[in-house]
Amino acid sequence: MRADRLLSLLLLLQNRGRMTAPELAAELEVSVRTVYRDIDALGASGVPVQADRGPAGGFRLVDGYRTRLTGLTDAQAGSLFLAGAPGPAHDLGLGADLAAAQLKLQAALPAELAGRARRIQQRFHLDAPAWFRDADPVPHLAPIARAVWDQRILRTRYRRWTGEVTRELWPLGLVLKGGIWYLVGRAVMGAGGPGSTAGGEVPVRTYRVGRFLDVETLTEGFERPTEFELAAYWAESARRLEASTLRQTSVVRLSPYALRLLPMRFGAAGVRALAEAGPPDADGWVRTELAVESESVAVGDLLALGTEAEVLGPPELRQALTLAVTELAERYR
Repeated sequence: MRADRLLSLLLLLQNRGRMTAPELAAELEVSVRTVYRDIDALGASGVPVQADRGPAGGFRLVDGYRTRLTGLTDAQAGSLFLAGAPGPAHDLGLGADLAAAQLKLQAALPAELAGRARRIQQRFHLDAPAWFRDADPVPHLAPIARAVWDQRILRTRYRRWTGEVTRELWPLGLVLKGGIWYLVGRAVMGAGGPGSTAGGEVPVRTYRVGRFLDVETLTEGFERPTEFELAAYWAESARRLEASTLRQTSVVRLSPYALRLLPMRFGAAGVRALAEAGPPDADGWVRTELAVESESVAVGDLLALGTEAEVLGPPELRQALTLAVTELAERYR
């Protein structure tokens, strides 16, 4: 551990120039006293560290000194794939590996490319969670991620809408979607056990990581299906979810303001409705078809458009909206 920290200290001074002891302590998550001991250790090993006194002082490497001791560990190399998402990297337990890998990469790059990398880091940032919604608490994410990587079976307790269930899972992959982590896995098949089907094949399913109540990693491993591709599964799963969720098509008349709200309120369905909208009438309103969920959900979604929309059909949906509006009018009379 100390050798890794000394290397990180050396690379910080090489990449950033002069730094104070408190700044180094904050970066390395150690005490200022530990920083002073590590500086002495670097000096004793032949690294030319210079201490500058005064208000603008600190520690720096002697001009012209650079190290090429920048080999990446397996974990650090893997963490580079999350370089644009420091929050998720931290959730997965790779925050320290990512920071160390970035320092080593900067040290290995020529000065011009290293400067460009720093400018990109300063100017672009990925914030994965959706607006106005906190990310799920995911206390079991790190052990799940390790089981995915090591191909170890997980014994889990999971909260579904209908209650708690116990499953043993093959964890095949993790997906971060709109700030929410999902585990893609296959239940271990027993004789007529959970997840088994008449044909004997256990389907791959998606589990929301925040709903795992307990996770235990077993010593038993599993053979990852060679035909399984996480990205392809996720794309097809998303398509099936949309097809099963959007059960009917509504005919709506929308104001110019409601048209602007469609993509935000209804996502891809709103984008399609906007693209297929007819020409505006004398008042600037347009008519279009909008895919919606079940009637009970669609009523709430369409009422969110307020007086900027009118549902023309189907008749059952229009009637349900009429009943809801009437009840609201009575309540707020």
